[in-house]
Amino acid sequence: MLEHGAAPPAADPGRRPPRPSAGPLRRVLRRKPVELLVAESGQGEGGSLRRSLGMWQLTMISIGATLGTGIFVVLGEAVPKAGPAVMISFVLAGVTALFSALSYAELAGTIPVSGSSYSYTYATLGELVAWVCGWCLILEYGVSVAAVAVGWGQYLNELLDGTVGVTIPAALASPPGDGGVFNLPALLVVALCMAFLLGGARESARANAIMVGVKIVALLLFCAVAFTGIRAGNYAPFLPLGLGG
Repeated sequence: MLEHGAAPPAADPGRRPPRPSAGPLRRVLRRKPVELLVAESGQGEGGSLRRSLGMWQLTMISIGATLGTGIFVVLGEAVPKAGPAVMISFVLAGVTALFSALSYAELAGTIPVSGSSYSYTYATLGELVAWVCGWCLILEYGVSVAAVAVGWGQYLNELLDGTVGVTIPAALASPPGDGGVFNLPALLVVALCMAFLLGGARESARANAIMVGVKIVALLLFCAVAFTGIRAGNYAPFLPLGLGG
């Protein structure tokens, strides 16, 4: 009880007033401050992480992913449907990739931490959306790796057929939807990539740079040969299946 006319005791300046408990929705939508993300950047359970990849290595990884998936695998599926208009698809894909690169550059300048989409989403949209985004990334990597591995196995079979006249049986070289039981070439290429990655990020980046160089030389050789076979009649019909193709 306070005596009449007595002033209330001064509040402790070192204590913060208690915050009202946040509801479940507010807890799952909470955002992580950029300052905290930057402070925790590069810290792992075993100590601080060190930078092992530079601009050159990251550029080679990006080029390798684009050439491997967009040229050697996806192109073989797209051309029979799109016809000569596949060049429009490449222009649209290039513009989309440009916008994606610009958005990532802006986010990286605003939130200068590693972690890609998960960290950016955690700081801007909240924990729940970041959690969903992280699992979407896992799904994306699984689907894309499976598609590339299956495509690589098909190219390996065509190479064996064209050189030595021997092919791997369809049960061991095709995906389950195409009559395969166990895709052995896809398993081998994934295991080989895993072996490169186990050697370390810097070492696998060197191997990737060598493979990118080989792919660029192969594409340049293909362009040099293809230019000699350009015929105006090959561009008609330009859209064999319409806009759907």
